[in-house]
Amino acid sequence: MNELVIQDGTSPDDPLAIFIMGPTATGKTELAMALVDEFPLEIISVDSAMVYRGMDIGSAKPEPATLEKYPHRLIDICDPSEAYSAGRFRDDALREMGDVTAAGHVPLLVGGTMLYFRALQEGIAELPDANEEIRQRLNREAQEQGWERLHQRLAEIDPESARRIHPNDPQRIQRALEVYEISGRTLTSFWQQQSADKLAWRRVKIALMPEHRHDLREKIALRFDAMLNAGLVEEVEKLYQRGDLAAEMPAMRAVGYRQIWAMLAGEYDFDTMREKAIIATAQLAKRQMTWLRKEVNCNFIEPDSVYLPKLLKSLRILL
Repeated sequence: MNELVIQDGTSPDDPLAIFIMGPTATGKTELAMALVDEFPLEIISVDSAMVYRGMDIGSAKPEPATLEKYPHRLIDICDPSEAYSAGRFRDDALREMGDVTAAGHVPLLVGGTMLYFRALQEGIAELPDANEEIRQRLNREAQEQGWERLHQRLAEIDPESARRIHPNDPQRIQRALEVYEISGRTLTSFWQQQSADKLAWRRVKIALMPEHRHDLREKIALRFDAMLNAGLVEEVEKLYQRGDLAAEMPAMRAVGYRQIWAMLAGEYDFDTMREKAIIATAQLAKRQMTWLRKEVNCNFIEPDSVYLPKLLKSLRILL
């Protein structure tokens, strides 16, 4: 590993933050804990599923004993019935980063929710509030026509958003169409006009990027099977039986949870659920890698390579 690339903040005197990014199942948490053992860092989770209480196994949330030794900020902060947004994450993350820095430590942001990383670095467009009536109607239309048809509709009104949003990403398709129906403006136009607040931290961005996607898919399958053996179906069943949650809620759209929920609803059997969940997780990993390739001033590392000693040496120079 050569000298680490650093992304500037707003001035040369800005404090330092470290980002560990990467697709699912690449060892981000393990690397973060190794760094905490060596440096005065505090972990801030960047994960759209770990924010929810009761969603532990399927989100790969660290065990309680691990969290006691390596505390993670921004996990278990809301109920699965709540909608947690990128905008709320940015507010929460900036507050936590400020607290960590004020304590004389370095924020270590770890996770795979790339939209959150982008929101943190680039700011958030001032979008209209959600409209539950429109959302429910769009969900009904998706059930009747399929999300692919709604993605085609989005492509007709907002080609740029349609290029950025995958046809298998119902939450973002729904939001883009909802914004247009509420405001008469495309999501792209809001992003173009946003006044991005530049993040006032210098950043060392470390991206774990596997060279071979086939190997990653095997890891994803092994990890999902381990989650099933650890009681993931039972975890989702508890949520399913609560009665106040629904398949279209953001929490229940998380990969793995969505497929098990559908199985519990009788849409397909266990083997089909497992296959669909592994495929969906591999598709998520592919989208995460696509986002990462667009990151500027990023240090790309091959997972499982012998990189840790060199990384530690490079970080000691900075810290």
